[in-house]
Amino acid sequence: MQRRTFIKYAGTLTSVLGLGPGHLFGTQAERKFKISLNPGAIGVSCTQKELIDCARRHQFEAISPLPDQLMSMSSGELNEFRAQMEGNKLTWDAAGLPVDFRKDLETFREGLSKLPEVAKTCQSAGVTRMSTWIMPSHNELTYTENFNQHRDRLRQVADILQDHGIRFGLEYVGTKRLKTINRYPFAGTMKEMLELIAAINVPGMGLQLDAYHWYTSTETVADLLALKNEQVITCDLNDAKAGRTIEEQVDGERELPGDSGLIDLKGFMQALVKIGYDGAVRAEPFNAKLNAMENEEALATTSRAMWRTVRLIDAV
Repeated sequence: MQRRTFIKYAGTLTSVLGLGPGHLFGTQAERKFKISLNPGAIGVSCTQKELIDCARRHQFEAISPLPDQLMSMSSGELNEFRAQMEGNKLTWDAAGLPVDFRKDLETFREGLSKLPEVAKTCQSAGVTRMSTWIMPSHNELTYTENFNQHRDRLRQVADILQDHGIRFGLEYVGTKRLKTINRYPFAGTMKEMLELIAAINVPGMGLQLDAYHWYTSTETVADLLALKNEQVITCDLNDAKAGRTIEEQVDGERELPGDSGLIDLKGFMQALVKIGYDGAVRAEPFNAKLNAMENEEALATTSRAMWRTVRLIDAV
């Protein structure tokens, strides 16, 4: 039996035996968020259309939109794709923002000019969320200068997205190295990102939560419970590297959720349920070992880790 065939067979057998991700657990009925497949974050190469079958085989409940590929579809193809998603009981995760707002003004304006067409296509496809990450330091701009630039540029982005019914999420980065790699530190905690969102002041904005950055920012379950559902746009799950302190964690080196046990994912997941979060959660491990796997093995491994983490909701 070939490796790919064996992996697929083993995953199917596990599910049949009631040991896999399809098994239902107690209060999971109260869970409103969906387990999403974001292929790029786990080293899996596939097209937007192939994502439906990948998600179905490995028991994901949502998929990431790939705006560039959605834009290549005709109106009829988009409608057919949405019908296939509905037929497989799949929903959308958040799309990544295709505008580079971190560089010079000309680069930003060029990306911004293309955003209305991207947003229009996403709206036609039924995508209602988009997000991006914020670098927590800068080599030239002071905190105030950087804050004002982010406020002004991202307000323009948020206005366009709002016009197309798309909510916009910002992710703070908590790792110490990225906060200190440049001369001037910037927003790298939940509280600071909420301050930036408030200053942008466009309805429909919120956070892209990340368990790793929640952990490296030394935040607590209480911080999560202080949020409302509408303040969370999407959510990344992962784990920290064993043998490293919080200060030693590196942004691009993580584990699948639950692999090291350093992050309190039980508290994190239970908090998402308590605030009624109804978006998607997806794996973002930035893990070399996972990236080196063949597609089927990486999908199966990620699915097991994600459903293992969801079961923590019911853990006593």
